[in-house]
Amino acid sequence: MSERTRAELAEHAVVVAALGPLLEQLDDVTDRIRQSLEAGGKVLTFGNGGSAADAQHLAAELIGRYKRTRRPFPAMSLAVDPSVVSCIANDFGHDEVFARQVEGLAQPGDVVCGFTTSGASVNVIRGLAAGRAAGATTVLFSGGDGGAARAEADLALLVPSTTTARIQEIHLVLLHLLSEEIDAWAVGPEGGTPA
Repeated sequence: MSERTRAELAEHAVVVAALGPLLEQLDDVTDRIRQSLEAGGKVLTFGNGGSAADAQHLAAELIGRYKRTRRPFPAMSLAVDPSVVSCIANDFGHDEVFARQVEGLAQPGDVVCGFTTSGASVNVIRGLAAGRAAGATTVLFSGGDGGAARAEADLALLVPSTTTARIQEIHLVLLHLLSEEIDAWAVGPEGGTPA
């Protein structure tokens, strides 16, 4: 193993060791998602590149399942439809690809989750702002101080790193922890009848 690879692993371990404060915030995010789903709301997710993959992952775990068979929850990633994304980008500009969809889909009580490792992605910032305007709870998955996107988020899960790879690695950990909690809530303490 090269020194470069060892340094990457060491950096990952340092970030994982610093996650304690994020767990309480993750509980808040999980509670908001659970409350929304209980009330008939939905979860909308979005991001660019690797963050789009994280957004898809969250939506897939909610509408599919994580570990337990249960009813599907209403969730969708707004980065996955090339016809819609390219139409909006062409007609309104790339900065509007998420805001336009959120404006059309989000309602009060929904949860809108934006993923941007830098906190500077204009289309994610505008998508979160549109979620707030619609009365949805906005959640930012980012790193460092959350950048400009932090101002548009009701809740923020900010990985204590500015390295894109570390932030995305921890987003995956957070998504799995969140998915575990939602699954466990959905089937109840006995693992019985799905919610």
